[in-house]
Amino acid sequence: MKKILLFVFFFSVLSITWAQNNDDMLKLKVLNAKFINNFVTNDTASHSKIIHPRFVCITSDGRYLNRRDYLAGWAHGFDGFKYWDYRDENIQLFGNLALVHSRNKYILEREGKEITGMSMYTDVYIKENGEWKCVQAQITKLSPENYPGDETIVRKYDYRNNSKATN
Repeated sequence: MKKILLFVFFFSVLSITWAQNNDDMLKLKVLNAKFINNFVTNDTASHSKIIHPRFVCITSDGRYLNRRDYLAGWAHGFDGFKYWDYRDENIQLFGNLALVHSRNKYILEREGKEITGMSMYTDVYIKENGEWKCVQAQITKLSPENYPGDETIVRKYDYRNNSKATN
């Protein structure tokens, strides 16, 4: 009887943990999509709600941005982009900490020239009072040998030829 009760207890704990992890994974997937959409739409008001008060960003050129400066740049961060996607999404949970990784392909126009490239970001989220908030974003430029294929695209925003966002 003790073995059965122990098994039932263990199974119950495992089921609750799995359900919480599954719920957190879904929430983080939605937050990641919102994070990207906020960038594409330059939506600082919405973005401010999902980043932590002590948020920091480390840019692909090594600059360290505090929350205020980051949001000021966010207001016009997508200006000049013609295409953006995120792909190869990977979310990992570590208790109340989560790492959200994804890669982006972009096409932007600067001084009449079209520039195509890819980057990878890692966003670090912490769960406080039942809510996930991003505390750090880090962006890294990718070299072509590390580009993932188009089959890993989660969502794309294509503004060439007046296209819109697609899934």
